[in-house]
Amino acid sequence: MHTFETAVIEVARTLFDHLGWLGVVVAMAIESACIPFPSEVIMPLAGWLLVAEHGLGWAGVAQAALWGAVGNLIGSVLAYWVGARGGRPLLERYGRWILVTRTDLDRADRWFARWGEATVFLARLVPVVRTFISLPAGIARMPFGRFVIFTFAGSFFWSFALAAIGFQWGSQWEQFRERARFLDYPIAALVLVLVAWYFWHKLRDIRRESAQAHPPLAE
Repeated sequence: MHTFETAVIEVARTLFDHLGWLGVVVAMAIESACIPFPSEVIMPLAGWLLVAEHGLGWAGVAQAALWGAVGNLIGSVLAYWVGARGGRPLLERYGRWILVTRTDLDRADRWFARWGEATVFLARLVPVVRTFISLPAGIARMPFGRFVIFTFAGSFFWSFALAAIGFQWGSQWEQFRERARFLDYPIAALVLVLVAWYFWHKLRDIRRESAQAHPPLAE
């Protein structure tokens, strides 16, 4: 567990050392393009490695949030245009290759139908949902200008909160890890179980949906 955490931190440090704020933009764009590369890891590390370690203070936290929101916007615009140009049929046909099921699309559609365009802002503050909400916004052809404004605003608040956590507590990470070392194996076991459950659940949904779409021919 400790080795994995160290590797993640070193990868982020290398990315940020070589690309600086551009590294934040790239990482957050990947997350918002419906590829689960969690902002819950990216932005706290940015708050620690790019802000706290460089003594940039709260102005640096705001700068991290700005670039995080820019990255989110880039990835979200790509996902929006996939939804707008290809529509739901494209996602239903190829979504299984990135473990996006009709159930996921239905859930995002319900969010969008219930809350309207405000969903694009609110969903940016909700883990997991925030990654996929741009697709139904594109399918619904939400006005692009409002999509950009709501996406950027929600992403800025989310990125600011996560960067602030890294700014405040990142330097104390090693002290915290030493105290919590006895939890490594139980946490690792829990993570493995959750990951296995997630993939099993997704693959089961994909198989079920495929069977419903292509029922066996009657003899």
